Amino acid sequence: MFRGIYETTIDAKGRTSLPAKFREVLVDVHGDDRFVITNSAPVDLGAGTFSSGLLIFPYAKWVEFEENFRSSKGLTSAQRNSIMRTIISPAVECCADKLGRLLIPPHLRKGAALERDILFVGVMDKIEVWSQAEREKVRIQDLKNFPSDSETVAELGL
Repeated sequence: MFRGIYETTIDAKGRTSLPAKFREVLVDVHGDDRFVITNSAPVDLGAGTFSSGLLIFPYAKWVEFEENFRSSKGLTSAQRNSIMRTIISPAVECCADKLGRLLIPPHLRKGAALERDILFVGVMDKIEVWSQAEREKVRIQDLKNFPSDSETVAELGL
């Protein structure tokens, strides 16, 4: 499982470092240092404003996602096309070098507004990558969406 939030930077050429803990999980848990990086689903911030980061999937999890997507039945044609254009088409298979560095391609950096200060956020079986500014907007929206009923939260064991 990927857990934690790690602050780092990205340079003008798109170079950054994948946190060591996440590299360990890729190899030790998923048995492969390859991963796929792509756009995340847009987050509705209200008033017609959206925010988006990036997602990093262990390679095997990405293949599983593609298989599930191919066999999914509950999506409209427009939804399928949107997912293909937004998430599947821009996806890039990557591998960090021996020092943990990776290169995020320009088309992904632009869509996620990654310029300097970024966050790697562990979310169970995937990693989110955010600009710090965009992540703060999403965090505020998450607080609005958080269950206000303490029983609902307690059922989750929190």
